[in-house]
Amino acid sequence: MTDGQHRQQGQDHQHAIGHGGAPVSAVSAEAARAALHAVREEVGKAVVGQEQAVSGLVVALLARGHVLLEGVPGVAKTLLVRALASALSVETARVQFTPDLMPGDVTGSMVYDSGRSDFTFRPGPVFTNLLLADEINRTPPKTQSALLEAMEERQVTVDGTTRPLPTPFLVAATQNPVEYEGTYPLPEAQLDRFLLKLTLPLPPREDEVEVLQRHADGFDPRDLAAAGVRAVASPEHLAAGSAAVRQVQIAPEVIGYVVDLARATRSAPSLQLGVSPRGATALMNTARAWAWLAGRDFVTPDDVKALARATLVHRVQLRPEAELEGVSTDSVLDSVLASVPVPR
Repeated sequence: MTDGQHRQQGQDHQHAIGHGGAPVSAVSAEAARAALHAVREEVGKAVVGQEQAVSGLVVALLARGHVLLEGVPGVAKTLLVRALASALSVETARVQFTPDLMPGDVTGSMVYDSGRSDFTFRPGPVFTNLLLADEINRTPPKTQSALLEAMEERQVTVDGTTRPLPTPFLVAATQNPVEYEGTYPLPEAQLDRFLLKLTLPLPPREDEVEVLQRHADGFDPRDLAAAGVRAVASPEHLAAGSAAVRQVQIAPEVIGYVVDLARATRSAPSLQLGVSPRGATALMNTARAWAWLAGRDFVTPDDVKALARATLVHRVQLRPEAELEGVSTDSVLDSVLASVPVPR
């Protein structure tokens, strides 16, 4: 499928559901769940391994959140997002963040139309369904903040006019964890806007052998259709899934467990910044999406545990002395999960 066909297909689906996200035809929760499970399998035709990252992206779409992807170059971050967009039959765009990138390069800007003798709005790449913000920490805070309104309000304001973004809308921002020279670390306020932080590790030997074998057999990452990736779900399935997730029940005891986990991070001696109430709400929402994908209409403590690290790891900050001692945020969260009593 060409980029033009892909864009047209995504636009067709946007027209079918409208900018407000209301589906034209109803899709059952069971059909939506089956379609989203098929999406995870479909992405596997292009991306070897990285099942956790694929599941995390599906959870974020269901919970209407955004994802921070961290991994060294070459672990298929871009391919993962493109394959997910193809399997969902939605539009995708990629922005390479650089030190000279301006906010208008992301959101769009007013340009002079000589034919109309007036200024018209030219949409930026943010007007898409899945936006890959590549190496977001390589651009100055002014441009980073241009994404804040889009991520939080799902709209863009340019020249005093507010324009809604398409539905669904997800920002998948990448960071290189090993090269920090010339970067601008994301402020805590922006990190908190990401629902999940997913780490894409280097593949084990057998997966790396399979990657090379696929390339030896003619796999072209720019031609996903030739790889057999097809659309198995649509924005309607996502809308139905999101509606079903909001109906998933969570008992008061489990809500209390989520709150206790968040409060435990605030008193952890190795942390100078713990999880805010926004972070606790995010954990509740991701646990509900995880429970629904598992086929349940209620949340268990195990659902909370399964999503706790990915939801909270970027919302806490180590004390400098703990960093010098080699303490990691993962180890602190492991201690918190081990120390907070689990409701029965």
